[in-house]
Parts: sequence; structure tokens; C-alpha cells
Amino acid sequence: MEIQGILKNLREKNNLTQEQLAERVQVTRQAVSRWETGETQPNTDTLKLLSRVFDVSINTLLGSPRQLVCQCCGMPLNEDGLISREPDGSYNEDYCKWCYANGKFAYQSKESLLDYLVANMPNPDNADEETRRNQFDLYLSQLKHWK
Repeated sequence: MEIQGILKNLREKNNLTQEQLAERVQVTRQAVSRWETGETQPNTDTLKLLSRVFDVSINTLLGSPRQLVCQCCGMPLNEDGLISREPDGSYNEDYCKWCYANGKFAYQSKESLLDYLVANMPNPDNADEETRRNQFDLYLSQLKHWK
């Protein structure tokens, strides 16, 4: 679904008129109407406000065009409920809720995350601990948080 349909569905689901939504995000009713017809799209700052009003990620507002992956552990973030939040409640689409919450990282070092992964992740190949640690390390080293 495209952004205009997503915005209209969210507005209606939240029982808001175009005018009420416009007031909440500090735009005119006509601006909301133009978004819903696809004539224009909200700017970045307005997307942030809409994200807060509807309690969804910006990625969801845009129709999930990007496949989000936690930049700490590599877990797919395919649902808003998995995405971390900042202390002000806004979404941080770079991390999962287990690696980053309320402005703090759960793992202070890559080694502590590797220890957790080796101890808790399934081992379908029956690889030894050192092999698994090296595989995880190689993958994690590609993520933004550990570069």
C-alpha cells in the first residue's frame, strides 16, 4: 500500500477527521487531504510527528520500503513492535528493542553480544563454539553499530 492509503487508513482507524489530524501535526486540513489523494507527501519532520500520533514507525508510514535489520544483532525488524524506542518514545529504526532501549545499549561490547549469541542461538550445523563465534563475529562486523 502506498503512503496515501496508509495515512487515510491510520487516520480512520484512530477515528480522526482530516481537521483533527491536521491540528495534531500542525498543518492545514487541505495538506492532509492532499496527502490522502497522493497529490503531495508529508515532509520528514511531519513524518516524525505522524509516527508519534499513530504510534507506528516511519518505515510503516512509507509502506515498509526498506527491510530493517537491527544494526547491533542483525535481527530483522519486520514489525513495529520489535523496533527500539528513544527515551521520548519515538522509534529508533536502527535497533531492536532488546539491543537498545530508553537510550541505552544492552551490550556494551561486541564480545558480550557474541557470548550471548554463542550460548543462546540454535546450532543446526553442530559447529563447535569457536566456529560459531567466528561466524557471528563476521556477520556482526558488517553492522553499523560494530564498524
